[in-house]
Amino acid sequence: MTTDTPAGALAGLKVLDLSRVLAGPWCTQVLADLGADVVKVERPGSGDDTRHWGPPFLKDVEGKDTDQATYFTTCNRNKRSVTIDMAKPEGQALIRQMALQSDILVENFKVGGLQQYGLDYESLKAINPRLIYCSITGFGQDGPYAERAGYDLLIQASSGMMSITGRADNEPGGGGVRVGVALTDLFAGVYASTAILAAVQARHRTGLGQRVDMALLDVGMAILANQAAGFLNTGDVPQRQGNSHPSLAPYQDFPTADGAMLLAIGNDGQFARFCQAVDRAEWATDPRFATNTQRVLHRQILIPAMEAVTRTRSTADWVKLFEDKAVPCGPINNLAQAFDDPQVRARGLRVDLTRDAGDGVTSIASVASPLRLSEAPAVLRYAPPALGQHTNEVLREIGLDAAAIEALKNAGVV
Repeated sequence: MTTDTPAGALAGLKVLDLSRVLAGPWCTQVLADLGADVVKVERPGSGDDTRHWGPPFLKDVEGKDTDQATYFTTCNRNKRSVTIDMAKPEGQALIRQMALQSDILVENFKVGGLQQYGLDYESLKAINPRLIYCSITGFGQDGPYAERAGYDLLIQASSGMMSITGRADNEPGGGGVRVGVALTDLFAGVYASTAILAAVQARHRTGLGQRVDMALLDVGMAILANQAAGFLNTGDVPQRQGNSHPSLAPYQDFPTADGAMLLAIGNDGQFARFCQAVDRAEWATDPRFATNTQRVLHRQILIPAMEAVTRTRSTADWVKLFEDKAVPCGPINNLAQAFDDPQVRARGLRVDLTRDAGDGVTSIASVASPLRLSEAPAVLRYAPPALGQHTNEVLREIGLDAAAIEALKNAGVV
């Protein structure tokens, strides 16, 4: 994945990004990584909220903190930043002009929030019927909660995600906890990008765009996956059970001589190979443990017996022992250890992007796109932009000359 890759799979698609914070920008970054031309519209003077969500902050060339939060860099690479005040009629006119030349628009304002500016779906559809207009909200465009603001933490709680995440109430540290990243925001971004590409395919047949209604709540419920399926088909409400799995055993963390490790044993053959490796071959034929179902039913007996064995060696020793035996085992890394992992390094999952915006920040590190296409790989063209870095460039592209741009700046529109 290199900066000189000429074009991505979505080269030629123009995306107008009116979103901020995480779900919308994550969606548009996926599209940008795949080659779409994404123009991010931000508020003059302040920009996306996440530019200020620090610490931590980006470092300048001298290694000192800037006032630019690293959070913004999470989901805004490969984009061009334009500052436009959409509260001003002139700003609204600029955005309409940009929408007229765009294939896709992504926004995450509250329901109806863009109507006052004439930038809602119906208004823009009237001037560009081919426009694919994606709205990302907390609760969707209809229903009793449609007007509510939606935040990832609230959705993790209301969707039931927190009720199945964390240790049981009767254990030390028990109680519901959120996932360590904004899971529903991130999944909403991925789902939104998928829906947008489906709409692009549909437009090939019909010639018309459409609206995508993406709700964090819908996503939060969808990604409950097997837990939701279990409840819907049995009526049994799943409970928190730490790192163990409701349907598999042993599939959890285990103590070692110097810390902990993960065993992710998903079938009877893997369990039998584990037993052989740790000199407990009799476990594999014990009727209580011979099948996964029996291991789940008797986990209160099996897991303590396994823990007594796993405490006898270090994590590294266990990983080495199981590596050639097809027994899934691994360490519980912190981020420093994860990014230093040989496989992570071999896959090039850290990328460093240069930026020349005259603000003292010359390099920004990022995680590589996981989208690896053999013939049209992800494209790394731009580091996450400085606020308004591409305003002049983009306005020239939509037909404004230097005098018109200067007039807009003097009027505080851009």
